[in-house]
Amino acid sequence: MSAFQQNLEKYAELAVKVGVNIQKDQTLVINTTIDAAEFVRIVVKKAYELGANNVVVNWTDDIVSRTKYELAPNEAFLEYPKWRAKETEELAENGAAFMSILSSSPDLLKGISSEKIGNFQKASGKALATFRRYIQSDKVSWTVIGTASQSWADKVFPDKPYEKRVDLLWDAIFKAARVDVADPIAAWKQHDKTLHEKVDYLNNKAYKELRYKAPGTDLTIELPKNHLWCGAGSINEKGYEFMANMPTEEVFTVPHKTGVNGTVSSTKPLSYGGNIIDQFSITFKEGRIVDVKAKEGEDILRQLVETDEGSHYLGEVALVPHRSPISESNILYYNTLFDENASNHLAIGSAYAFCIEGGKKMTSEELAANGLNESITHVDFMIGSDKMDIDGVTADGKIEAIFRNGDWAF
Repeated sequence: MSAFQQNLEKYAELAVKVGVNIQKDQTLVINTTIDAAEFVRIVVKKAYELGANNVVVNWTDDIVSRTKYELAPNEAFLEYPKWRAKETEELAENGAAFMSILSSSPDLLKGISSEKIGNFQKASGKALATFRRYIQSDKVSWTVIGTASQSWADKVFPDKPYEKRVDLLWDAIFKAARVDVADPIAAWKQHDKTLHEKVDYLNNKAYKELRYKAPGTDLTIELPKNHLWCGAGSINEKGYEFMANMPTEEVFTVPHKTGVNGTVSSTKPLSYGGNIIDQFSITFKEGRIVDVKAKEGEDILRQLVETDEGSHYLGEVALVPHRSPISESNILYYNTLFDENASNHLAIGSAYAFCIEGGKKMTSEELAANGLNESITHVDFMIGSDKMDIDGVTADGKIEAIFRNGDWAF
């Protein structure tokens, strides 16, 4: 077996054992593109070997998806199949685990009408709202991973020989996901422990406010009372651990919906809706987005903000040191799963219920009363750099350094 094939096997095992942590007689649902077919077959085999009762694979094809956006009428993007949304809900309610495998081109829908993209995001967001609540309250186990494709590799490594690009992207993915070590599962257990040390420190501090300063950024974020910092591993409602993102280098919590003020500037491109949004800034007043500017993709960014009422507010604040493996690789992935783990980031849209004490069992009304935002979307964007300072303000008004020059100050 070649070294590459060995890494594929290790990656698949990691995704099944640590990512979704499949249990005996459980169903695994995989959402993926046909570009990942070889890897998906290995994942399916690993899942059955570990006791899965059923593995459901939902395939998409980037060329077919692009063709629909080019040729289908606008009305085709106003609805999302009710049967598909219901199927997803029922699978979750019956205890299925969910794995998303990303490999699409960041430019998949470049040049497509922002109206069509926006309409589809709204329609799918509304249809899948119940499932999104299941995900954001840790009802089910889920994970998101990436696999290399030619179109994605062409975007990441345009200056490298064509025939080497996919191999280079695979190497980068293996390294970012800690697959390139002798025992990836042990490496992830240690990584989980390391991130939780930061989580425990921040939860003990219980800061009431974060203050961000960097070129183009002067932002204050109030944190809700009884907020919780989280990182790496999660636990579903049945008590099983899972790893929602692989890779992950972040610790994160929720902002108070109406407690965000100032302006923040992006430091990496955002891949959203098959398009790139780049060099943008967002201004907040009492939590609400009141202005956006972008050098590239401004119309797409405005469509995102207009998705629903909740998409005018933030739902996540995440801390990632500049000196982290993905950042130090100096690779721009044009894929949020990877790029967000190289940079401090925020998320437009819905908040994770598990980021507040008792939140997993709260109703939507109770979460809102505690300052958490609700939306049919959740989109992370990167704001960190080696020039960013972040301070935390304690309950008694003391100001303490959290980040200096892009890295942990404690």
